[in-house]
Amino acid sequence: MIIVKSKDEIERMRVSALMVSKTLGMLASEIKPGVTSLHLDRLAETFIRDNGGKPGFLGLYGFPNTLCTSVNNEVVHGIPSSKPLVDGDIISIDCGVLFDEYYGDHAYTFPVGEISKEIKKLLDTTKESLYKGISEMQSGKRVGDIGYAIQQHCESKGYGVVRELVGHGLGKKLHEDPQVPNYGKRNTGKLLRNGIVLAIEPMVNLGTHHVRQLEDGWSIVTEDNNVSAHFEHDIAIVNGRPEILSTFDYIHEALGISETTSQISS
Repeated sequence: MIIVKSKDEIERMRVSALMVSKTLGMLASEIKPGVTSLHLDRLAETFIRDNGGKPGFLGLYGFPNTLCTSVNNEVVHGIPSSKPLVDGDIISIDCGVLFDEYYGDHAYTFPVGEISKEIKKLLDTTKESLYKGISEMQSGKRVGDIGYAIQQHCESKGYGVVRELVGHGLGKKLHEDPQVPNYGKRNTGKLLRNGIVLAIEPMVNLGTHHVRQLEDGWSIVTEDNNVSAHFEHDIAIVNGRPEILSTFDYIHEALGISETTSQISS
């Protein structure tokens, strides 16, 4: 069952989403060769608690950490470790916050030092596909329209769009209805309307779309060991249109990036 949110609830969710955004922005300047994902995890937990929030992932379904840190061929749900990052790596950081009863859930894939042009193109395309999906999140459209837009953009560039993992509704629970696949057909799936809040999160591989789970029971990796990118925003439908509750602005400011991709295409 899809739980429609009131204007007050959406504003409370915006606060949670922005706390995640600020956490990722704080981490952005810390990501460099030699740093461990476990160190980033500790920084994130301290930052969230110092700002009055609760780490949304820690202990949820038994997950052991504050962050999901997925490096290179890891798609999502990577467990922070003591292995140092090296120049040329990429790391997806997925972070959740519970604040004032509501969750924020937000992800960004960061380059570590200098990355290849091939991998940068994957990151750029995946981020672009996120906004193409968001632009379809309008009252009267359907969930399949979101997935179709993401899939078409990424597959047109030759990338593999992960099928087994999806976006989702968001609210007092981290995962609510509906599921939001990153592939699909137009005019199919659940009907979208005002008050729906979704976490849209394309997961896109440089090679095949097939994935597998590691023995740790959490980490999902690409089947062909090629790298994978992951970006996520929290979005509400307000007055029939998508309104992004999270932001990449804090990350971009920390990294010195000037971008216009946060503008939703018409």
